[in-house]
Amino acid sequence: MSGTSERGGPDVAALVIAGLLGVLAAVIFWKTSQMPAAGQQTRVGPTTAPYVIAGFLALLAVGHVVAAFRHGLPPREADRAGPMLWIIGGLVLQMLLLKPVGFSIATGLLFACCARGFGRGPLWMTVPLGIVLSIGIYLIFGGLLNLSLPAGPLERLIF
Repeated sequence: MSGTSERGGPDVAALVIAGLLGVLAAVIFWKTSQMPAAGQQTRVGPTTAPYVIAGFLALLAVGHVVAAFRHGLPPREADRAGPMLWIIGGLVLQMLLLKPVGFSIATGLLFACCARGFGRGPLWMTVPLGIVLSIGIYLIFGGLLNLSLPAGPLERLIF
């Protein structure tokens, strides 16, 4: 499944992605230009990074258009619903459980669902592994960077 038309036309999916990237670049550029210019005595300020990101997104959009017409993109695999549902289900599960059970358990479940979606490990192994990794992430973000992540019973028990 290459995404090209049967007449040998451009890769439609690449053109759609190019359009989305172009719109995103334009929105970032426009919203950044609307930011107040308070404290702009230097050349590099708070608007520099968004302008750079908008420029890179615009370059990516142009690259996708060129690749669509040159047929420079590799053929895509057929979509498989099962793995996508595992990953999307994990994201939904994390959003629903983040406040009630805390960061570590919710993110550990997301890790396990993503691992299952990618065809790795049984859930009885990946859930605890994900929770342990999430506790490490909680320590880094909460302890070292002083960011607040939702604490659940596990975080309260450990910390």
